[in-house]
Amino acid sequence: MNVLSGGKLKLIQAALRLITQSRSLTSLGLRELAREAGLNPNTFYRHFKNLDEFGLQVLGYIAEDMKAGVRELRRMAESSEQASHDTVTFVYHYFLANPAATTVAVRELHGPSALLRRALEAQLDASAREMAEDIIERRLVSAVPTETIHEISRMTIRYILFRAMDYIEKPAQRAMIQHETERFINRQFRGAMLDGLAESEVQALLEKDL
Repeated sequence: MNVLSGGKLKLIQAALRLITQSRSLTSLGLRELAREAGLNPNTFYRHFKNLDEFGLQVLGYIAEDMKAGVRELRRMAESSEQASHDTVTFVYHYFLANPAATTVAVRELHGPSALLRRALEAQLDASAREMAEDIIERRLVSAVPTETIHEISRMTIRYILFRAMDYIEKPAQRAMIQHETERFINRQFRGAMLDGLAESEVQALLEKDL
């Protein structure tokens, strides 16, 4: 993940170990964090002003590695279908390998800290923007307007996060969840392509498929 070291890294890793589905970052106690990290409680304030600042660092730590891996896959994709498949596969496997990080992201999106909610929204928007930029740069859906690509990317990022906990907690449904997610993405872009066609052109395509 992010390049961090020393007490700061130990505290962040401790938080990820302590997080459960029933807790938020800001509910963790400093002594609890320090004990889990094997540090003196005073060490916390050498690295962070308060729990909100700590939470921001944790969210950044989680996001960086996943975003880099996803961008590399999209830049190698030869089609929108390949891009959606490779992206969804990578992200869901990341969620499965990092369940604590996933729990943090899902919970803090609706958590008690307004600062962390805004920070997570900003990270989701940044991920969506990068997704749109990669799709546009690779010309994977050249028939779709730029603003529509950005709109679909925003919906996609939130949909994937919405399905994250089900993917982790329901092993028997993982293949179905991945398939449904890929189908959701592909349908959004295919529908957007149809938006730019005249009614007669859409009808001709439908008749061709019959």
